[in-house]
Amino acid sequence: MNYKRVERLYASSSCRSAAARKKVPVGERAPLLRPTKANPVWSMDVVFDRTAEGRAIKCLVIVDDATHEAVAIDVERAISGHGVVRVLDRLAHSRGLPKVIRTDNGKEFCGKAMVAWALANRVQLRQIQPGKPNQNAYVESFNGRLRDECLNEHPD
Repeated sequence: MNYKRVERLYASSSCRSAAARKKVPVGERAPLLRPTKANPVWSMDVVFDRTAEGRAIKCLVIVDDATHEAVAIDVERAISGHGVVRVLDRLAHSRGLPKVIRTDNGKEFCGKAMVAWALANRVQLRQIQPGKPNQNAYVESFNGRLRDECLNEHPD
């Protein structure tokens, strides 16, 4: 079916076409480099799972790219940009902050709260290209192990 016929059918049935998608701000993109010492580059991601009762949980995972150490794993029912900032502020007091944080393009990491926090703390945010999780390989590898060893331990 060609697009003209589809448009005619939509018009005759008083249907509306899909709304335009909101454009995600494009951050700085750079290749994945292996850091030489601990703490200059962290990677962040969110892992989704469900409890035995069926309620959704989200795990904010922060990994040091040089040592592959889990800097933080914060488990909540919902994680917003403000929640991410709260965890990063807690880490700033206990271990200091990195120069660069690499994330995917999730709403938790692209929001105003996260961008304002990064500017205030002089931390560079780097988003990976959409649909290319291998550009955030260190945290994605950790997420697989976290899922295998912890989240999938007691499937019901």
